[in-house]
Amino acid sequence: MSLDVLKKLDGPVVLVGAGKMGGALLDGWLALGVDPARLVVLDPNLPADAAAALAAKGVSANPAYDTIPSAAVLILAVKPQVAPAVIASVRGIVGPHSVVVSIMAGRTLGFLQEAFPRGTAVVRTIPNTPAAIGQGITVAVANGGVSADAREATAALLGAVGPVEWVEDEALIDAATAVSGSGPAYVFLLAEALAQAGAAIGLPADLADRLARATVSGSGALLAQSGIAPATLRQNVTSPGGTTAAALAVLMDGATGFGPLLAKAVAEADRRSRELAG
Repeated sequence: MSLDVLKKLDGPVVLVGAGKMGGALLDGWLALGVDPARLVVLDPNLPADAAAALAAKGVSANPAYDTIPSAAVLILAVKPQVAPAVIASVRGIVGPHSVVVSIMAGRTLGFLQEAFPRGTAVVRTIPNTPAAIGQGITVAVANGGVSADAREATAALLGAVGPVEWVEDEALIDAATAVSGSGPAYVFLLAEALAQAGAAIGLPADLADRLARATVSGSGALLAQSGIAPATLRQNVTSPGGTTAAALAVLMDGATGFGPLLAKAVAEADRRSRELAG
């Protein structure tokens, strides 16, 4: 989606928190040509050299709150634990036409609606860490106050680091957290375990690590670029009676294999996400 839609916004895009995810969004916006003069960054932990670099690009970094116009979009990219204190400090930037976008885990639409002025348009999202290289994916849900234009602007901003999927049922955010939000850790664990297994059968540890990294990243790229179903790609690698088939007989065991284990893990992540959301 084009970021040209942001030119229609009446007010700045205010990013609260410039850590890993917030910083990835900011880098994405600047790389795609968003007017730096439309951006405000608020982060008390922003290093002085980083603030100076942003200022040199034309981005307003940590201005006095009372000098910030009412935000067109306010993006909360902070830890959920500090949400009450942070929201108290930025609440005055939110006006009747602002949209608040949260990328905080576990903070529900209900929590956000209570924290901001009555009637505030709110979007709750769950991105994932590949956003750091512009290959993330974000799942989003909006409350009833979010207009079509606000949804388009939100999608454009979040889309700077990867595709955006909208859901209408907020409960699906917990399921998305378990699949895509936490999912990169599962993939990294696969690479880690594959390297360890290779070392266990005699490969030098550094070679096993390189093979595992290249196999996981290359397979992911093939999956993304081919458009072929994962099951078909798996079958294409598997010759009857061959080495892959021998390994898959273990991994695809109906009781102890990878499928049942991953299903159990994802269900547990979903449960914990709902628990954290209260």
